[in-house]
Amino acid sequence: PINITNGEGTYQFQLDDGPFQDSNVFHDVVSGDHVVTILDIYGNCGVYELPIFVLKYPKFFTPNGDGINDTWNIVNLFNQPDAKINVFDRFGKFIIQIAPSGNGWDGTYNNSQLPSTDYWFVIYYKGRESEGYPNKEFKAHFSLKR
Repeated sequence: PINITNGEGTYQFQLDDGPFQDSNVFHDVVSGDHVVTILDIYGNCGVYELPIFVLKYPKFFTPNGDGINDTWNIVNLFNQPDAKINVFDRFGKFIIQIAPSGNGWDGTYNNSQLPSTDYWFVIYYKGRESEGYPNKEFKAHFSLKR
């Protein structure tokens, strides 16, 4: 959802070139760069454009050799070939660095299988520098299930 703080208008919201809507929630948004346009329907405020970046990533993977979800990666960063994804265990120990264009992580560290638990990641990717948005980072976590 797009939330407005300290606003007193009645607003409508538009994702990219889609229709304006009263709801501030957008569903099934694909990964990538987008622009949300916010409009006060009474014209008391100007139109505001908010650049956003949506990132969908796997919440879990199951490296059990069955050919399904055996590695973890964020392939939706295909348009960010220089992005770096650092994976850590829950104590903050660095495990591996992967690239979106690579094979991903297979759940091992020094050729040993790591346990089923949550792992954390940090992604370093390029912002839209032409619009004043420098390099960025995103942090979240996922689960390894054996």
